[in-house]
Amino acid sequence: MLSRLPAVTRALLIANIAISLLDLALSMVGDGRWFLPLRLWPLLPEDSAWAYGFMPWQLVTHAFLHADPVHLILNMFGLVMFGAPLEYEWRARRFIVFYAVSMLGGGLCQLALTSVLLRYGYPPMSTVGASGAIFGLLVAYVRLNPNQRIGLLFLPIMMKARTFVMILIPLQLVLAILPGGGNVAYLAHLGGALAGWLLLLWWERARRKPPSPPRRGRRERSDHLRLVR
Repeated sequence: MLSRLPAVTRALLIANIAISLLDLALSMVGDGRWFLPLRLWPLLPEDSAWAYGFMPWQLVTHAFLHADPVHLILNMFGLVMFGAPLEYEWRARRFIVFYAVSMLGGGLCQLALTSVLLRYGYPPMSTVGASGAIFGLLVAYVRLNPNQRIGLLFLPIMMKARTFVMILIPLQLVLAILPGGGNVAYLAHLGGALAGWLLLLWWERARRKPPSPPRRGRRERSDHLRLVR
């Protein structure tokens, strides 16, 4: 199965599984602290005594860690389902750019939320998971294949991709607003989807933009003149 996946999707799948399982294994034996600095932490105030705070690399590293096996399975299912077709369509370079932008968009939105909540008395909350990037891939897949029928994991339901995203994205927004959202980073989902959608619009606009006419040199000889030595 792995050999059938395109290179970047396969590498992301292996990296996510290996790093997440190592983190989960170390947590079970009490040494999970080694991965704590790789989670996405909020911006701490200057007088904070908390041991961990935001560092720039966390915008990347948090997307390779997951809270539990179910969290990992769901995200990797989305990576394979939506990422592989997109990489075949775009090739590796564009796929890497899109994945990175969606990942960073989700991370930045979640960073803003947890940092604000910290100022209102909430305890520091860390974020893990590739969900922001996966939601970006979902939006791109639906934009390119709106009528493709997709099935839901663990549920025998088939629906058009466009219908699926029209249900899922508003649901994420409602859950992000409602109190008691648990430990799910709904704003990271929305941030990744928004970042991916904006990048798609930018690419499409650049593709539709007519090419600029070539510049004429200052001194051009007429076609009918010939240089005779």
